[in-house]
Amino acid sequence: MESRSIEEFDRIAREVFAPVYPSIAGQIVAGTGITKGRCLDIGTGGGYLGIALAKITDLDILLLDKSREMLDIASRNVMGAGLETRLRVVSGDVHDIPLEDESINLVVSRGSVFMWNDKARAFREIYRVLCPGGTAYVGGGLGSPGIRRQIEAKMKENGRDWPDQKRIAEDRTEMYRQGLQDAGIAGCSVTKSDVGTWIQIHK
Repeated sequence: MESRSIEEFDRIAREVFAPVYPSIAGQIVAGTGITKGRCLDIGTGGGYLGIALAKITDLDILLLDKSREMLDIASRNVMGAGLETRLRVVSGDVHDIPLEDESINLVVSRGSVFMWNDKARAFREIYRVLCPGGTAYVGGGLGSPGIRRQIEAKMKENGRDWPDQKRIAEDRTEMYRQGLQDAGIAGCSVTKSDVGTWIQIHK
């Protein structure tokens, strides 16, 4: 992605999608009950989900992305939020997470699962880094039907294409279940609802 495209991507995430991240962060905390320990945000982009989680928990959060440009933006956003003592960026890919086994209490990701080339390998890596008792909460969604309608209106008003709209609408639950099965992970669930499709992995 070119620098101009990255900046535009981040502008849309920051301005149009702003309500999404606090909503999903709240759903993650409600769904997992994890508020302390270490968290990994995979495909973090500008770090917005990790920042939203940091504001409502005591988690120390690692922001993982394979794009150096996105990590630079995430670092800037973390500093702007005054959270640099609890959040740090990590360069890496979900298919080969550069962390030790059983070192993370909570793994999260919003939107990056659509771009994982080998979902079984990605799920195995997530399971590997989870501590016993840890949970992963990954998938795609917009927080609530109301937020989705708000974003649709803003994107239409700006005359923007929105690839996520199609991705979120598609039913990929069977593909995710197959990936989890191929990864040999039993303690998991895939749920599709009006707030998106979310995968939970328990260790």
